[in-house]
Amino acid sequence: MDRQRFTTQIERHQKTVRRFLTALCCGDGALADDLAQDTFVKAYMKCGDLREEGKFLAWIYRIAYNTYIGSRRNPFRFASIETAENERSVEYADSAFEYQDLYRCLNRLSEKERCAILLYYMQGYSINEISVVTDSTADAVKQLLSRGRRHLKELLDNAL
Repeated sequence: MDRQRFTTQIERHQKTVRRFLTALCCGDGALADDLAQDTFVKAYMKCGDLREEGKFLAWIYRIAYNTYIGSRRNPFRFASIETAENERSVEYADSAFEYQDLYRCLNRLSEKERCAILLYYMQGYSINEISVVTDSTADAVKQLLSRGRRHLKELLDNAL
């Protein structure tokens, strides 16, 4: 893939990648933007590896997911949800607070459950497509979705 085609693909899909990362980051838009930027740089460095341009979105989601997982390994980059709640300010409030309970509940799911739920319900990916992004089997994705739905329902019932 050449530079022009890569730029065109990023322009077309950057909002969906940022939305996916924002949901993975449980509403932390600033962190999601940082991760999206890292994702796009990594993708640009590897764009020669992409063989099928029709699978660009799945390819970039996999890079985004791996970038997110890698960022979770750095404990200095993240504050706890309790710390974040104490630092809220009306000045920085945005529409993300509308989904605050959902983000808090998503944050309590395992990373793989959260990713599977978001890709399936938010992006409309099939189980086989999710298995490619998460490097899992289709059966493992089905289990993740089943457990994730059950956990999310329990968490949301308790939050409301």
